[in-house]
Amino acid sequence: MPVRIVRLGMPREPDEGLRLGTVRRPPRGVRKEHYAARDYYDVWLPELAPSAPLVAWALSQPFTPKRWALYERRYRGEMQRPPAQRLVALLAGLSARANFSVGCYCEDETHCHRSLLKRLLVDEGATMA
Repeated sequence: MPVRIVRLGMPREPDEGLRLGTVRRPPRGVRKEHYAARDYYDVWLPELAPSAPLVAWALSQPFTPKRWALYERRYRGEMQRPPAQRLVALLAGLSARANFSVGCYCEDETHCHRSLLKRLLVDEGATMA
């Protein structure tokens, strides 16, 4: 029962399970009761999103390899805080028993925190799709 990493707002895959939104802000212009029906997320976990200052910094300029490395270091630092660590451990443990997905809005997963979150989950022992 693996964890899937997805782009929020895209059609769900069969057997994807519960979709967790690891984003700082809910989708704009969408009523809360429509989040799941429009394939955004079923549960919102902003604790696993980069902080607002880190998002602002990331969006201020295009990523270069050096900027991406700095972003990765900062995001991983934020994920070392106890609430985030507990959530990552919880999701890794649940991956052995339940289907669910974790996602963000970013088009390019290679320059999105969800690729980093995937590595954190793997490091914690999660079963990944």
